[in-house]
Amino acid sequence: MTLPTDQQQIEFEAAAFRRLLGHLRERSDVQNIDLMNLAGFCRNCLSNWYQDAAKDAGVAISKDEARTMVYGMPYEDWKTLHQSEASDVQKTAFEASRPHE
Repeated sequence: MTLPTDQQQIEFEAAAFRRLLGHLRERSDVQNIDLMNLAGFCRNCLSNWYQDAAKDAGVAISKDEARTMVYGMPYEDWKTLHQSEASDVQKTAFEASRPHE
């Protein structure tokens, strides 16, 4: 088995991340609360992690810029086009599964 070089690993991870973003953009029917309830993260988490990575590299990216990168459009536009009100079942599941500080 040939192990990837460090640069190849970065490239593979970046390609996988871009593919994940594309998938999430295509699946706008899947709500963030569903992702949180099932996987413990959502599109907003991804944008926060992206913003954190930029900050760690010394690059200032705003929350809105990071969300636009993840959503493929301004977050407010995405919410208007795709976000529905969470059901009581979704809200209850979220409260039960989310980390409590």
